[in-house]
Amino acid sequence: MIRLVTIQLGLFLLPFALYALWLAARRRASPLAAMREAGPLAGLAIAGLVLVILSLIGLAAFDGGAAGGVYVPDRFENGRLVPGRIE
Repeated sequence: MIRLVTIQLGLFLLPFALYALWLAARRRASPLAAMREAGPLAGLAIAGLVLVILSLIGLAAFDGGAAGGVYVPDRFENGRLVPGRIE
């Protein structure tokens, strides 16, 4: 779960980081001061939210888990551990 939250947070912050790099490449005095303007922050937040929503849709669409079947738990047979499976 923490991995999923970290990925989503990283995707949300990606547009802000790219914008800061772009400002630094243009050699402005302070990229963080320029990011305080209201104009680019709204657009960057929307871009970050779009990335998060698209990644969640992709996760739901391409999840490899089987939807059906019966889970058979781990068990011991003749002193050996037989791993669980879905039948």
